[in-house]
Amino acid sequence: MQKEAEKIGLQQIEQARKGDMNAFNILIERYYEGVLHLLKQRLGNVADAEDLAQQTFAKAFENIDSYSSKYAFSTWVYSIANNCCIDFMRKRRTGSTISIDKLVEDKDFNAKNVQLNPEENMIAEQDIAETSLLLDKLKPQYRHIIELRYLKEYAYEEIAAELNIPIGTVKTHLFRAKELLVRMVVETQKKF
Repeated sequence: MQKEAEKIGLQQIEQARKGDMNAFNILIERYYEGVLHLLKQRLGNVADAEDLAQQTFAKAFENIDSYSSKYAFSTWVYSIANNCCIDFMRKRRTGSTISIDKLVEDKDFNAKNVQLNPEENMIAEQDIAETSLLLDKLKPQYRHIIELRYLKEYAYEEIAAELNIPIGTVKTHLFRAKELLVRMVVETQKKF
């Protein structure tokens, strides 16, 4: 049984090397929980662990050609997760991370019942306006998935059902959307 699973896994890896995202989504579904568990243990924060799990699989897909079948795929993907975690902790220590979760959640700030002084209210309104502009620049598929995840607070499974796509695709699209937002924020900050 184990040999059969390994054979199927190798076939999916080969298909992913040819750019087949569906084959790679199957690999994501197979190994995602293990990677997420590893990252939760290392970070102690579910949101950060989910973000790094998505980053792990994005890097795995980008570097699938460097995978060697003499090692288990799980070992290879766990080492990528470990490296992503180390990089994340280094950036966190130096304070150079941008919280996209906070950025997106701020867009819906007015819906929250928080009392602010006039200056804080003006800053919050500016942040909401800037975030709305950035979200409007995203492709509709990415903007919609960000809205479902962060504004409507849908779980991955609910998003997959709503959009009629696999959970792996939800995670990949969410990762790409957040990556695009980070680039836009960085570009905006460079202008000032």
